[in-house]
Amino acid sequence: MDEFIPDDWRVALAPALADPRLHDLDRWLQAEEAGGKAVYPPRGSRLRALALTPLADVRVVILGQDPYHGPGQAHGLAFSVPEGVRLPPSLRNIYRELAEDCPVAPRTSGDLESWARQGVLLLNTTLTVEAAQAGSHAGRGWELLTDAIVRAVAQGAGPTVFILWGNHAQGKVARIAELGTGTHHLLITSAHPSPLSARRGFFGSRPFSRANTFLAEHGRGTIAW
Repeated sequence: MDEFIPDDWRVALAPALADPRLHDLDRWLQAEEAGGKAVYPPRGSRLRALALTPLADVRVVILGQDPYHGPGQAHGLAFSVPEGVRLPPSLRNIYRELAEDCPVAPRTSGDLESWARQGVLLLNTTLTVEAAQAGSHAGRGWELLTDAIVRAVAQGAGPTVFILWGNHAQGKVARIAELGTGTHHLLITSAHPSPLSARRGFFGSRPFSRANTFLAEHGRGTIAW
């Protein structure tokens, strides 16, 4: 991996980072790009979530599937887009649920960096995607690293909220439960906010207020969503 990984995360993820399968993934990505395929997000931002949210500061993990696959959208934070980029449908649905769940002013920017800097780890199960090909990099090796990230958070002493949207994200439940520490974390699972599934359990799930209630009850403050 040629991405910048902060020291706190690097120590926690050392076994995964040393795994040959991650080196195979890196070589495969380089070959895909050398062959002319567009891969999102660009190199240098694929592990941005770790840079913005130190391991010790994680209070909430929001887990999705894979990055947006349109040009200029993905920038290393799950569900987020850079300032000035049109809101993708999934993010519009997230904002709709947020507006119904919490008394917050309507958001126009799709950049969720303010969440990340408050301890919300915005992570996908797969951290790259080919342009216009959703799910195209699933099973290529990213899951090894994102399993390790989820495990590192779950092993922490602080009670944490895991918000798992969609089947891919919910596949990480075992990584939390296997540690035997899940009793002091809150797991919130629902359908993915995509228009294809949002009406099958995402709308009305109230993840934002439930997360803040849990954090406040455990002395970890609240998130300014």
